[in-house]
Amino acid sequence: MSLLAHDPAQDDELGGDFSARTEPYRRELLAHCYRMTGSLHDAEDLVQETLLRAWKAYDRFEGKSSIRTWLHRIATNTCLSALEGRQRRPLPTGLGASSSDPTADLVERAEVPWLEPLPNLMDDPADPAVIVGSRESVRLAFVTALQHLSPRQRAVLLLRDVLQWRSAEVAEAIGTTTVAVNSLLQRARSQLETVRPSADDPPAAPDSSEAQDLLARYINAFEAYDIDRLVELFTAEAIWEMPPYVGWYQGASDIITLIHQQCPAESAGDMRLIPLVANGQPAAAMYMRAGPMHVPFQLHVLDMNAGRISRVVAFLDGTLFPKFGLPDSL
Repeated sequence: MSLLAHDPAQDDELGGDFSARTEPYRRELLAHCYRMTGSLHDAEDLVQETLLRAWKAYDRFEGKSSIRTWLHRIATNTCLSALEGRQRRPLPTGLGASSSDPTADLVERAEVPWLEPLPNLMDDPADPAVIVGSRESVRLAFVTALQHLSPRQRAVLLLRDVLQWRSAEVAEAIGTTTVAVNSLLQRARSQLETVRPSADDPPAAPDSSEAQDLLARYINAFEAYDIDRLVELFTAEAIWEMPPYVGWYQGASDIITLIHQQCPAESAGDMRLIPLVANGQPAAAMYMRAGPMHVPFQLHVLDMNAGRISRVVAFLDGTLFPKFGLPDSL
């Protein structure tokens, strides 16, 4: 089942009026919980927990705020409780090591709670989340940077800068003072600036002709097993990382060497890729030949700037494919 699918049985469980009033906000609640946690799997569970808590308190909802605000307040506190004592979710570049030797053996650390990608939630015209649904607020670079903040700093920053709440509303939501909220926000913004990557050129929108052309060339190079052709698609300082492996690689030459050394494909047709959108960015699902079929292998999320690819995060997690509505095999 798609992560956004509505279970009709909930109408009986939660009450038809409750479901009708809350269902339009499921997508943006998922995006909010994802920003808070950096995990798609956790975000799904937290949305369910949020709706359960909301249903239990529904008879006490007095309408002093909008139901959207009320649900986000519950979701924020649900996330804060869940994040107590948990580690932040990094990408390999966030582990503090320098770039790796592309000819060295890969080192896997499956026990690390890696950051996860998010399916496209942004382009459904029925989605009421205009601000929350912005692509910038779920881009991998932004969500990665959020992981450097404490959970309360994260909550304050998201409620103020993404949801555009007033400080007094945030203070009431998380049970603190306006002065404390403003202090948390100032520190969060300052810390975010130190870890957030700067880009001279704005990232390409996934539906732009430039991005679609570049993604098509990227896919064609892999499917034709013409790896050397990828060189012209990357920027000089491009980064490649692929959790759960801890190494990361910088520069087109090292990236191409890595793929030649480590990719299990041997010839044209061994890899097939499906274009998609993840984290509001161009992306592709890679399937690898296994006997007569192709099976899930990696989800690639791409940063594109000025007509080139500046970063690829290749997630090796087959459990993500169903979450993106992708087939089990090709």
